[in-house]
This record gives sequence, structure tokens and C-alpha cells, in this order.
Amino acid sequence: MAQKKKTSSVKSISENMKIRCPMQHLLNLLSGTWTTYILWLIKSKGPQRFGEIKKNIPQISSKVLTERLRMLEEEKILNRLQEETIPPKVTYSLTKQGKQLDKILEEINKLAQKWYSA
Repeated sequence: MAQKKKTSSVKSISENMKIRCPMQHLLNLLSGTWTTYILWLIKSKGPQRFGEIKKNIPQISSKVLTERLRMLEEEKILNRLQEETIPPKVTYSLTKQGKQLDKILEEINKLAQKWYSA
């Protein structure tokens, strides 16, 4: 029972943060482990299936990848398209809102290339 209260209080803190400081909420969202790189992969390579993302980020655990994809879907940054096949085929792509991050991701990539390219 206490766990439900904790979850709802965390959720209300998150909702309050969105309202009070939208920039901080967005920065927290993007700074999550692997989050920006997942977005970069989907932006640069187009729609991706779970296995394709996992293959491109072998260091990420399936649990963390699942959490990040769900979070990005909840934030309406990613679309999750599930085809009713056996096994189910699920593809992730950027939403219209997610595509608004294109310029930001490009600039981060340019800066990373400038700073860390050999």
C-alpha cells in the first residue's frame, strides 16, 4: 500500500515540475541514461524495432531499454506501432512532437563530433 502512495507522489512531483519549470522537466527527461542516444538512433536511422535498438546499444539492458521506450511513449515523443503478427512486431518512431527535437539532437551531435572526434 505504501508503494502506491510513493508512486503517486513521484508522479505528482513530476507533473508539478512540468507545470512549474518545463525546461527542467525536459532536461531531466533527456538526461536519463541512454535516452538521448535512443532518440538519436531513431532520428538518424528511422523507425526501429526493439531488437535493432538493442543491437545498436549492446551495453543497455533490456529492462532499461524497455523503461526508456515506455517513458518516451508516455511523454508522446515516440510512437509505438504494434502489428498483430506472431510474434508481435513492434516498431518505434518519432512522433510529431519528437521530431521537434531534430535540431537539438543535430547540434548535440555536431558538438560531440567537434569535441570527441579523433
